[in-house]
Amino acid sequence: MEATTLKAMVVAFLYLAIAGAFLVVIPAALYFYLQARWYVASSFERAFMYFLVFFFFPGLLLLSPFLNFRPKRRAVEG
Repeated sequence: MEATTLKAMVVAFLYLAIAGAFLVVIPAALYFYLQARWYVASSFERAFMYFLVFFFFPGLLLLSPFLNFRPKRRAVEG
């Protein structure tokens, strides 16, 4: 292979890796982080959560049909 072809393949792989991280890996981790911390976060942490949701919105939108984090039903005792 020529050196230019190898460089082009490395650049293409880097673009795919960064795009995959931005659209799939980090938003999936963010979903689980939000699920764990949503009701106990401080005001600063909540503002940081809002920033992360804004920043990774395309990936969250891409994963939203596949993930369901609705609250669990409460057991009514009586």
